[in-house]
Amino acid sequence: MRIGLLTEGGYPYVGGEGGLWCDRLVRGLDRHEFDVYAFSTDEAQEDAGWVPLPPRIGRVRTAPLWAAEDDGVVYGRRARRRFSEHYGELAAVLCAATDPAAPGPQPVPPEADRFATALRGLAELARDEGGLVAALRSETAVRALERACRAPGALRTAREARVPDLLAVAAHLERALRPLSLDWYEEDGLGAVDLCHAAAGGVTALPGLLAHHFFDIPLLVTEYGVRLRTHYLTRPDAPPAVRSLLAAFHGRLAAETYRRAAFITPGNTHARRWQERCGADRAKIRTVYPGMDAAPFAEAGESPERADPYTLVWVGRVEPAKDLVSLLHAFAEIREEEPRARLRIIGGPSGPEGAAYLGHCEALAAHLFPDEAEGPHSAGAGPVSFEEIGGPGPATPADAYASGAVVVLSSVVEGFPAGLVEAMLCGRATVSTDVGAVVEAIGGTGLVVPPRNPRAFAEACVSLLRDPERRVRLGAAARARALELFTVDQNISAFHGIYLEIVAHTPVRRLLLDDTGDPLPFAAPAESHVPGHWTDPASRAAPTWAMDTPVPATETTR
Repeated sequence: MRIGLLTEGGYPYVGGEGGLWCDRLVRGLDRHEFDVYAFSTDEAQEDAGWVPLPPRIGRVRTAPLWAAEDDGVVYGRRARRRFSEHYGELAAVLCAATDPAAPGPQPVPPEADRFATALRGLAELARDEGGLVAALRSETAVRALERACRAPGALRTAREARVPDLLAVAAHLERALRPLSLDWYEEDGLGAVDLCHAAAGGVTALPGLLAHHFFDIPLLVTEYGVRLRTHYLTRPDAPPAVRSLLAAFHGRLAAETYRRAAFITPGNTHARRWQERCGADRAKIRTVYPGMDAAPFAEAGESPERADPYTLVWVGRVEPAKDLVSLLHAFAEIREEEPRARLRIIGGPSGPEGAAYLGHCEALAAHLFPDEAEGPHSAGAGPVSFEEIGGPGPATPADAYASGAVVVLSSVVEGFPAGLVEAMLCGRATVSTDVGAVVEAIGGTGLVVPPRNPRAFAEACVSLLRDPERRVRLGAAARARALELFTVDQNISAFHGIYLEIVAHTPVRRLLLDDTGDPLPFAAPAESHVPGHWTDPASRAAPTWAMDTPVPATETTR
């Protein structure tokens, strides 16, 4: 089987988000051949290069989403008319006063078909004319967007859009629609694969939608973090018109992706609920948990005695969403009950915002424990330490988790808690906030408290610090659960079955050749193209002439 793997900001780039999962998938499914179609997110990522690729990767084609040169394509009168028609229809759908993510089961609204038709029309125009970049940047695009915003029945926020808002929206749409101008949609490109597997939703899956349109290639969409939710949470300071129109675009794109996908594989129930709200058919959804490599955590998991009985450990990227402020306030209450308790915060900052947040947390720790801190901005000598993996800190994440009796997670926003699963693989008891997929991952093997509730967090930690037998019992149960549900083998096995299920319902329709270039006989079963529903249970019922029915009295023979 030949798989077209679609990625954005991940595999095969070094350090890309989700790259490790893709690499494990490609190496684990060694019976299949993969072609990688990757979007890069910035120049630094391209300069860093690729990870070593296994031999089963047939080709890698990349395209930058962070920059696009003018394609130099000059449209004639007919092409300009086609662009104005399709782009204007797309803009009109975005301005329509309907909610593409309204809760509950709904029939496919007319706007969904209008959006899909406009998108396909733009893709066909790009294919015929050689690109869309110049057209998407033209004044024609901005004027079409303005007409849609001013049209009767448009959203109130759209009608209030000013010229800077229209320019901002047009620029974002130009970036999001860049995949339409790529030369990937040829017979020897995505037309040659048996299945497109998008490693994320949104723009990442757009080439898969076009491959489905041009060549009827089935599409599989995997989302371990729902891209639409990310778009809803970004640009909080943008004008209402910009937020409304961009949310409408990404909502429509998500709904169309879910509508056309053969299967959708969320990484947890939290993501699944988002997908169902955005129009995903429940019958198409298969939850597949992320696969974690259990080997690095085996020694820690089998040696619970390595833990310091009075140490709490937090491991992750330092950023405001992790709510270390509440954790520090909770630890202050823990120290009142258990004076010997210590807290190790292990992880580096995530960008400039994370660095500023780390400095704030260090100052707060020094303020909360003044007698044990060396200075107003130092907390290293007190019961709270700030460390990083490597250097003077623990050498590996497994060493970090193994050093504490209880692993804590204090986030206010969380997708699938991979760090929590690593702690479970280490056999450690955990205290976590009830956010994202935390409860689904823990499954009763740890304590869960409401977010931003330092008192409840402190009480849960104290109860575990005072009960070593319970800690061991919970840690053993957590490790067993993680080994059963969250390993690489489980992940790969699930996708292997999904690949076969999709292709079994989508027979190969292109001519297959042998090594000499001659047609390969019987490569595609002819009976798979015979019209009819031959696999339905009803079709296997006995025909009417074979049923045990009495012969009419008029039909007698002598």
